[in-house]
Amino acid sequence: MRVTRSLASLALGALVAVAVVGAASAQDKKKIYLSLSYSGNSWQSEAANIVKALAKTPPYNETVELVEVISGTDPQAQISDYESMIADGADGIISFPISSTALNRVIKRGCEQGVLFFMYDATVTEPCAYNISYITSGFGENTAQALVNALDGKGKIFLSRGVPGNSVDERHTNGAKHIFDQYPGIEVVSEYYSYWDDRTTQQETAKALAAHPDVDGIWAQAGEYGAIEALRQANPDRLVPVTGENSNGFRLALANPEDQAKGLKGVSSGSPPAQSGYAFKLMMEILNGDRELEPMNIQYPLPWVPADAVQLCEGDTFENGCNAFPDGKVPSSFVTEVFNPELLPELSLTSALDGEPTPGATIQPLPADVVVKAPNEPGINCQRCEPPADLYKLTKIEPTVKPGN
Repeated sequence: MRVTRSLASLALGALVAVAVVGAASAQDKKKIYLSLSYSGNSWQSEAANIVKALAKTPPYNETVELVEVISGTDPQAQISDYESMIADGADGIISFPISSTALNRVIKRGCEQGVLFFMYDATVTEPCAYNISYITSGFGENTAQALVNALDGKGKIFLSRGVPGNSVDERHTNGAKHIFDQYPGIEVVSEYYSYWDDRTTQQETAKALAAHPDVDGIWAQAGEYGAIEALRQANPDRLVPVTGENSNGFRLALANPEDQAKGLKGVSSGSPPAQSGYAFKLMMEILNGDRELEPMNIQYPLPWVPADAVQLCEGDTFENGCNAFPDGKVPSSFVTEVFNPELLPELSLTSALDGEPTPGATIQPLPADVVVKAPNEPGINCQRCEPPADLYKLTKIEPTVKPGN
């Protein structure tokens, strides 16, 4: 039996009525809940679809019962849903958490009852939960330095943020401001929440442009293609440097000679939806007794695609170094970092777009030595811990402008 459900914040008692394919087979399956907090953008849909596609891929299609729950942006709703999942006998909960701290108490209760918790992308600070995330790999500081370099250390900029209170947004923004604060010539003239959504980003950027039409650059999280669209509508002949995440439209714009001639520079980095699939496979390997996992905080590598590195794919997966799809093959908001040939060879475009398995694919074991331990970051992935001395070190780019100038 496999069923996928979505709900806002209803008690999971409403999910009890499911079709039974025989008591014995049902008992043999692992009951896994896919718990989303924020939803409604391409990233969240793709991340959820990846887990759904893997759960339909042999042999998981015979061993996994997957239930999807969407709680919304209220932490209390996700807490309530976690409680219902635990009471319903969950073997594992794979989740995008809305808060790094508010869910801790219910997570601890679940761990004590034998539930395995895996968080992807966003993180929690409860020690018994696994965090699978790229956010400790330096998106904020590296993209901020890229923007500073593009502006030669001077200019008015916008900060387009994510969801308030979420660990991803906080870590990104803290890292970015650590860099911007070193350059007196950089002035943040507008800072707004765009909820990692292209449409919202376009609306909020348009408001900021109305007040500051002379902006020199934009530092953005997911939804960055909306910032490009706002710039185009405000002045079709003038673009500015933009750093953002991994939407297909953004990568195509970065590589477009016409947009470059109008002033667009930047780098595509940010959050891979593939983190959800990696977390799901790690969880299943533990539940199946195929892996013992010692580190609780596991780092996913940071994508980094400057304009001159954008390469179009000919097929439906990342092959031969490609990292974007031709215009019209996927929506402009499609988040490109859905594939990882090493971790998720089972996936294809149909997996990310529709949640369906790749025909003929079977689940491949993760490499034995694949796990990379993430550094401790207080308030992000640990509670009483010391951060590394080089917390905001640059790993992808070198400063071309001396700090303080």
